[in-house]
Amino acid sequence: MSPTEAVFFDVDFTLIHPGRRFQGPGYADSCAQHGITVDPARFEAAVAGAATVLEAAGHTYDGEVFVRYTARIIELMGGESPAVETVARELYDAWADPAHFDLYDDVRETLGELIARGVRLGIITNSHRCLRSFQSHFALDGLLAAAVSSSALGVMKPDPRIFREALEQVGVEAAHAVMVGDSFTHDVAGAIGTGMRGVLLARNGPAAVPRDDVPVITSLRELTDVLF
Repeated sequence: MSPTEAVFFDVDFTLIHPGRRFQGPGYADSCAQHGITVDPARFEAAVAGAATVLEAAGHTYDGEVFVRYTARIIELMGGESPAVETVARELYDAWADPAHFDLYDDVRETLGELIARGVRLGIITNSHRCLRSFQSHFALDGLLAAAVSSSALGVMKPDPRIFREALEQVGVEAAHAVMVGDSFTHDVAGAIGTGMRGVLLARNGPAAVPRDDVPVITSLRELTDVLF
């Protein structure tokens, strides 16, 4: 196995998780402000059901796709109103604000361990948030050598161009880089297709993967044991 010189992380559900605004009750509150009634208990099923909107979008970043995805979640929660799109746009805009998110408690420790080993770090995200603001909000300034967002580049994971951009920013060859994320398709398979290695982060418990050479971890605290 090639020595690890760079590690890239997905952002959402890997480094950070959404707060109340982006859970069932938060969606219900946002909808209620526009006279729309939804069932918060249907949120998880609605998110799963709306996934087809993203799956059909391809690799080109288009904010309107995420607005439609959010609107579909609202509809599957029972929301019916011409104002559904308005709420969806408000939620899409709010997703860019790091104040609505929390850092997982294993992030700082893991980043520190990797930096102590001389590893260069980066983030790659399929989002439209300002990554400078993200780093400042969570006091990650100076820790990351690369930060790539799909909205800035115009393509989304698993498109190889987004991984190549990150590799170029850190100045490391693909064979010496690792991508860590919660999506096998977008994070792991995308990275492998670029010549990198991939690690799947399954925070909800061990998950099956279609490749024997892909480690699965349930916490970032397990990452250094996998890499070194």
